[in-house]
Amino acid sequence: MWIILVIVIVVILMSVKQIDEYERGVKFTTGKFSKIMEPGWRLVIPIFQSFKKVDIRTKAVDVPEQEAITKDNVSVKINAVIYYKVFDASKSILAVENFRYAVSQLAQTTMRNAVGAVSLDELLGEREKISEEICRVIDQATDPWGIKVENVELKDIALPEEMKRVLAKAAEAEREKTAVITKAQGEVEASQNLAKAAEIMSSTPGALHLRTLATLNDISSDQSNTIVFAVPLEILRAFENNDITKIIKK
Repeated sequence: MWIILVIVIVVILMSVKQIDEYERGVKFTTGKFSKIMEPGWRLVIPIFQSFKKVDIRTKAVDVPEQEAITKDNVSVKINAVIYYKVFDASKSILAVENFRYAVSQLAQTTMRNAVGAVSLDELLGEREKISEEICRVIDQATDPWGIKVENVELKDIALPEEMKRVLAKAAEAEREKTAVITKAQGEVEASQNLAKAAEIMSSTPGALHLRTLATLNDISSDQSNTIVFAVPLEILRAFENNDITKIIKK
């Protein structure tokens, strides 16, 4: 009697299984799927029943570096990280043999296809848009497996050395173009301002003389400067007409 009781107690203790909060248990009875086991202590009868635990937390998986060819025939190497979680534990066990491996392989294939559908400029300039497209395709394919793909991030895009040199030259040419345009715009604005200043001076009596005196005052502050004084014709004409005396008296 005591032996039977001990055996029963041992069997019960062996039958108690713990499912943590971040897990779900897929229970089988005589080899057939029977139910999803929620977190807590659950009873699994040895021999007749078995179960598999499935982690339902979000997982971050590195997609190995892939070599792909863009739409404009440029060879690049690209890697990414994919974030996904299991939303149906039973499908992740029953619908696919190894969902972790399957998701990784699917991500690699989808990533190569996405790169092949765009040009190099689009790949470099629209990385976020391409990531969203890869995420959408993978999510649709993994839905029957009970897996939700939350995000895909392209981590690094490696270009061949000769392509790096070409892009560097193109960037340098673009910077030189911008510098030339900026300089030309500055010269146009400066010439316009000089034209306005000349117009104001020519229409205002004595303005040119005052500007000349101000210039002499600026350059005379340094004793090492040698000043060559050019007398404007207007001043000489003023002496001829004796108008300079009238200007001084005023």
